[in-house]
Amino acid sequence: MTGTVATPDSGVLDQRVELDIAGMTCAACASRIEKKLNKMDGVTATVNYATERAVVMGLPRERADEAVATVEKAGYGASPVIAGEETSSSNDRITMLRNRLIVAALLTVPLGDLAIVLALAPQMRFPGWQWLLIGCSLPVVFWCALPFHKAAWRNLRHGSTSMDTLVSLGVLSAFTWSVVSTILGDHAGQGYWVGWGIAPAGADTLYLEVASAVTTFLLGGRYMEARSKRSARGVLEALGRLAPTTVCVLRDGVEQVVPIGSLKVGERFLVRPGERVATDGRVVVGSSAIDASMMTGEPVPQEVGLDDRVLGGTINTTGALIVEAERVGAHTQIAQMAATAEQAQARKARVQTMVDKVVAVFVPAVLVLSVLTLAGWLVAGGGLRAAFSAALSVLIIACPCALGLATPIALMVGVGRGGQLGILIKGPDALEASGRIDTVVLDKTGTLTTGTMTLEHVRVFADAPVSDRAFLTAVASVERHSEHPIAKAIVRGAQEAGVAADASVADVSALPGEGATGRVHLDGSMREVLIGSAALLASRGVDLPPEAAALADEAADQGRTAVFGLIDGTAAGALVVSDAIKDSAAEAVARLKGLGLRTVLLTGDRQRAAEAVGARVGVDEVIAEVLPTDKAATIERLQADGRRVAMVGDGINDAAALATANLGLAVVTGTDVAMKSADIILVRRTLDVVPDAIELARRTLRTIKGNLVWAFAYNVAAIPLAAAGLLNPLIAGFAMSLSSLFVVTNSMRLRRYGTRSA
Repeated sequence: MTGTVATPDSGVLDQRVELDIAGMTCAACASRIEKKLNKMDGVTATVNYATERAVVMGLPRERADEAVATVEKAGYGASPVIAGEETSSSNDRITMLRNRLIVAALLTVPLGDLAIVLALAPQMRFPGWQWLLIGCSLPVVFWCALPFHKAAWRNLRHGSTSMDTLVSLGVLSAFTWSVVSTILGDHAGQGYWVGWGIAPAGADTLYLEVASAVTTFLLGGRYMEARSKRSARGVLEALGRLAPTTVCVLRDGVEQVVPIGSLKVGERFLVRPGERVATDGRVVVGSSAIDASMMTGEPVPQEVGLDDRVLGGTINTTGALIVEAERVGAHTQIAQMAATAEQAQARKARVQTMVDKVVAVFVPAVLVLSVLTLAGWLVAGGGLRAAFSAALSVLIIACPCALGLATPIALMVGVGRGGQLGILIKGPDALEASGRIDTVVLDKTGTLTTGTMTLEHVRVFADAPVSDRAFLTAVASVERHSEHPIAKAIVRGAQEAGVAADASVADVSALPGEGATGRVHLDGSMREVLIGSAALLASRGVDLPPEAAALADEAADQGRTAVFGLIDGTAAGALVVSDAIKDSAAEAVARLKGLGLRTVLLTGDRQRAAEAVGARVGVDEVIAEVLPTDKAATIERLQADGRRVAMVGDGINDAAALATANLGLAVVTGTDVAMKSADIILVRRTLDVVPDAIELARRTLRTIKGNLVWAFAYNVAAIPLAAAGLLNPLIAGFAMSLSSLFVVTNSMRLRRYGTRSA
């Protein structure tokens, strides 16, 4: 397997600090903050530009101020994440960008119109027209573009560069060139270069509309980017907002509405119809239907009653419930899901690590290239205006904003959408593995099947010494003292048939792995009862009637299990039990095949029984009679044959196999999410979650690759064009903004996965 995420238990959470970071404007900023934090003793930090968050591991919460101080020393703002205030900083940034964008647009539009008129109609010029244009551009260059200048200055003070360095330098260069040209009178009284179209001869010295328009384009791009990031982050945070903030707890028989943080394990609380369940617990009074669609993606509410478990964050739809809290705070399933999702988007894919390294050297390289472009044009005799225009275009178009966003924004949206569908992707390693697998191994019990044995039918033999009802009473009365799944199925089946397992019993003993024996009071006397397999009875010299052997063979062919009951040494009847196959199993296997994957059923059942189940669900291959301890070795054998294997199991006795597989998917059967040895956690109970998970992971991976291809291709193609003078600065600024917007918009398409429009 490619990696796991630390369990978010109390110890880990106490050593984990999350910070909201303010002032980041590109991936280089995130990289710089990350390096500063990782220099702290015993700290491992990850900074995500897309989410504007830092996750600091190995630092006690009470020392969060040290991490904040480290970030501030790097020139950025930081504050510990507080529940309910996750989007305040992003909202402030969006408002700031919107206000500056409005002012920039209101001034740039008339500035551009006036520039075009004066450039193309020299007769309309008037004394001081240049200074009017400079006055209109002043607020744009020095107030609207202030975020770029502040970031560039911060970088300069720390001896580094970023994308904002390129923007600030480009805008200020265009403005300074224009002012100096005006003061020196280097406009020959002829015209004004408009950046596009053809102006009269000599109209080549002013770039004011370039400075203003580039600022407007980039502010527009940053504003749309910030809004999209907030929307994408909202997908991820929606999971954390499902948990209620208050709970109606029952203390000393009195209902009290208290903050959720004061609820303790063992306390009982009331959940009225329409309310959310406050925390994970067990129903002690009442029955209802629970809607878990917002957390697991299951559309149909599940009926719950006495002793059934419910999850915090789900909605009680019909009857009132009293629930006893079993897990609170960070230990609830919803908290673990949110923590796992947060950790997933905080981790970096290998390709993102490479991108960060590229960005770190890219900006200085662009600065050097801009200078070389200027010098090259001058040496070639291209003229000062052409040289300056080409150098300015290189500065503006080379900003690698799209590169910095390509991976984290897609990962954030993909992980968030998965959380809404009951699919927890633990990190980018799972995405990378999903693109390589060619075989899916499915565990049977608890994965393809419900994991709960049921009594299919009872057959009493013709020579039985007791009646049909007495036989079932005797067997169920002995089995009610056993915890074996088959025993529970027999007792439950008897109750459903209206037969009470209440006969007096004595000398009950279990035969591990074989059956049970005891003495039962029937018809006024104690009768010897033995329940077990045909092999057990044969080992004791008991002859079964011909119909018993046929029944056992028929059950095995259908993937069921037959057990037999003896009364006073005589074969009295047979009971057929089965682990029901999930309704969604066959469809899920068909979808996996549709994805081009080979499907394998892995089970400890006998070969005939396993093949019967395999035929019913449609798998390509059946591997049976495998002990739980040998499952990992089976995965290794498949890998040795050149297979790239995904393992789907229940995450408990399949832990070793899940860890061995190239991609591990654990089907959650309880409330413990994070301790599973898997890359992807499947919370939804229907088996179609398996192909959903693989398809979502693959689609997210394709989106990341598409973003990176676009971003790299854009910069590789655009920089030479700019250096060659084929792109003027205005078009360069507009194209750079569109590049970042394309990456964000392309990633946001993942939000539609799982809908009809996807």
